[in-house]
Amino acid sequence: PEMKTIWGSDCVDGVRAVKNEEEIAIMKQASVINDKVMERVADFIKEGMTEKEVADFIDAEYLKEGASGVSFDTIVCFGANAADQHHTPSETRTLKAGECVLIDMGCIWNGYCSDMTRTFYCKSVDDEQAAIHDLVRTAVEKAEAVIKPGMRFCDIDAQARDLIDEAGYSEYWRIRLGHFIGQEDHEYGDVSPINKNVAEPGMIFSIEPGIYLEGKYGVRVEDLVLVTEDGHELLNAVDKKYRIVG
Repeated sequence: PEMKTIWGSDCVDGVRAVKNEEEIAIMKQASVINDKVMERVADFIKEGMTEKEVADFIDAEYLKEGASGVSFDTIVCFGANAADQHHTPSETRTLKAGECVLIDMGCIWNGYCSDMTRTFYCKSVDDEQAAIHDLVRTAVEKAEAVIKPGMRFCDIDAQARDLIDEAGYSEYWRIRLGHFIGQEDHEYGDVSPINKNVAEPGMIFSIEPGIYLEGKYGVRVEDLVLVTEDGHELLNAVDKKYRIVG
């Protein structure tokens, strides 16, 4: 009864948050695989396909590249379904010209996760969707630009959040900017308005603002970022600008 206990999770979580050289090399390779498969699926997507067909293609390509599986259930959303941030791919919902295609995907390689989101458009994109995509992409780039050791996570978040607020879309993005990642897709730690901790070399986390218009469409762009000794390194090389597919 007199035994004293000390909460140990903070210590363990802090150690896991900072990756060593071996872990970083593994996670870079996991992201290389993710980049390859994202480029392949962009070429694969065609009007009339179902969300499930596209998701199954992604999962199969991961295995071809030597991944052991997915970091999380692959998310593929067409049109209005993209406003649901955790949508389950439908076996019946088919892609139509003019719709967005939001893909959030990641694989596991040697026990570590990758994660990336890109938003494409089938056949064409209207001016409103193009402008919102450009806004989200710019928000990603502004947040990434300030990442370096000693930068507070709340200040990184503010770079993206303030831009989206100024554009009048704050009510359509109410979640954190990013999450830590490693052996699990979502590890302890985040990039959010309430996290006043600072970035340290070896930390890897996502930057993924979005705008979600219920009943219409959604846009999300996501990279993984590694904090280096004097700045940062992006783990994803797939162009963040929107592209036309299908």
